[in-house]
Amino acid sequence: MDATIAKPVEAAAAALRAGEPLLLYDAPGREGETDIVFAARHATPERVRLLRQRGGGLVFIAVAHDAAERLGLPFMDAVLDSAAADFPALSALRAHDLPYDSRSSFSLWLNARDTYTGITDRDRARTVAAFGELAAAGLEPDAAQLLLGERFRSPGHVPVCVAHPDGLAGRQGHTELMVALAEMAGLPPVAFGCEMLADDGGRLPPEAAAAWAEAGGHPFLEGHEIVAAWDTSA
Repeated sequence: MDATIAKPVEAAAAALRAGEPLLLYDAPGREGETDIVFAARHATPERVRLLRQRGGGLVFIAVAHDAAERLGLPFMDAVLDSAAADFPALSALRAHDLPYDSRSSFSLWLNARDTYTGITDRDRARTVAAFGELAAAGLEPDAAQLLLGERFRSPGHVPVCVAHPDGLAGRQGHTELMVALAEMAGLPPVAFGCEMLADDGGRLPPEAAAAWAEAGGHPFLEGHEIVAAWDTSA
């Protein structure tokens, strides 16, 4: 891997392995958002609180497509299509007109069954950690899907976003970028994060996100750096 590519990506991968926050900006022509990201194995109430307080957007899970497939998790647009026969209004709700992408990566919203309401920092941390454990287990589909039903309920308070079947070759959103970085870090391909919002209610400008990262000693990475490192390592 080219050293100029490897240095920032390796710093971000090291932070991911250590359970430290890293900031990931996708691209100016895309969402143009910066997410605070952790590996799912490091989910704790304190880290969820950091995402909630310093991020302010949606706390979500990102998982590789093959892991989601073993768990039987569908994309939400497939769920809407299937249910439209009984609920015709759903057919008009598909996210086919996103201004920055061709489709959404959203799947189901989950709560771990051993949570209460599912929304507290403790409950969401439990859901993320439990999902990370199951997704990383590499079980055969029948066993994985049995445990999914035993350990989780839906609807819940933590959305799962599933990467494109072709990974970064098919889509370069935060979901795919997070999964690819986890894999390059030698971790299971499941992470969690939250978008950073500004005090005016809009997305936090990348310059402000980078300044916050620098002040805290956290890596700030742009999507094209992960794509380049992934292409070089392939």
